[in-house]
Amino acid sequence: MHTSGQHTDMKEDVKLMKGNEAIAHAAIRYGVDGYFGYPITPQSEVLETLEALMPWETTGMTVLQAESEVASINMVYGGASTGKAVMTSSSSPGISLMQEGLSYIAAGELPALIVNVMRGGPGLGTIHPSQSDYFQAVKGGGHGDYHYIVLAPSTVQEMADFVCLGFDLAFKYRTPAMLLADGVVGQMMEKVVLPPARPRRTDEEIARQCPWAVTGRSKGRKPNVLTTLELDSAKMEVNNERFQATYREIEANEVRYQEYFTDDAEYIFVAFGSIARICLKAIEDARAQGIKLGLIRPITLWPFPTKVISDYSHRCKGIMVVELNAGQMIQDVRLAVEGRVPVWHYGRMGGIVPNPQEVLDALTANIDKA
Repeated sequence: MHTSGQHTDMKEDVKLMKGNEAIAHAAIRYGVDGYFGYPITPQSEVLETLEALMPWETTGMTVLQAESEVASINMVYGGASTGKAVMTSSSSPGISLMQEGLSYIAAGELPALIVNVMRGGPGLGTIHPSQSDYFQAVKGGGHGDYHYIVLAPSTVQEMADFVCLGFDLAFKYRTPAMLLADGVVGQMMEKVVLPPARPRRTDEEIARQCPWAVTGRSKGRKPNVLTTLELDSAKMEVNNERFQATYREIEANEVRYQEYFTDDAEYIFVAFGSIARICLKAIEDARAQGIKLGLIRPITLWPFPTKVISDYSHRCKGIMVVELNAGQMIQDVRLAVEGRVPVWHYGRMGGIVPNPQEVLDALTANIDKA
């Protein structure tokens, strides 16, 4: 079982901040080279915090407010092509505008970090929190056969930690990574231990780490050419086979999740992000009533923890997927369960966040019907 990092050293510097602010601080401390973004609620504090901290005067990090989300993702595409650690952040409608660029970045096998602090939709929707971009993130919202790694934080601490983890995985596999947070986690304030500061990589370090990067040809090597266009279908199929091999490697090695109270659970919640925290309170209340209830919290939404959910479907009586949407992750859960036990859904939409009692009532109603 993979779990997110826990900080327990009382000597560490603990700060109180919003999830969005934690992303900005973590990016600077990680040694990010460039941030290109555009303001949109509920993630605007990422850009605002970076502008307030002025890292261009300390680490040399570039922080640029682009003229649009389309411009910002193409700036990320260009920066990633040179081997730089670059990122952007936005919220649901803005991420939709970036889909063509995301497909290009994936096809170019380029490392980059994209942050989506989700709000309710469709359309312009609402500025309130949602998890309705799950399909877009895990199924590949742009064109072509591609995936990117999707990390789902449920705490402000994870907002900071997953900036570092996202970049590490992106460079390890030469693929974009997405930090998929809902508006609750982006806006709430909690204590956080920020990662230790490290310097940005030198040009020499980038050349060693990223021999594929477009950095200007040096003596002794052929020019690096980065393009996603290939008019020879046979060669394009070879490219796609290489992409799929990378995705299989990620699925084999990078599944992350947490389990809570599952050892004796007869019923199991599956939930991610902020709603997983609400489920934990519902579990506490359920166990007080004698209902043996547990939780599986996917940390990577892609790759999805299919095996662990499949394993528990042999042991439990039912699974309920709780999401802030009309029912999206439930499809991946049903694929994992393969009909062995009932799979129920409870969700709220339009920016409404349920309380623990609503979630527990939905579970007991389904148990009574079963």
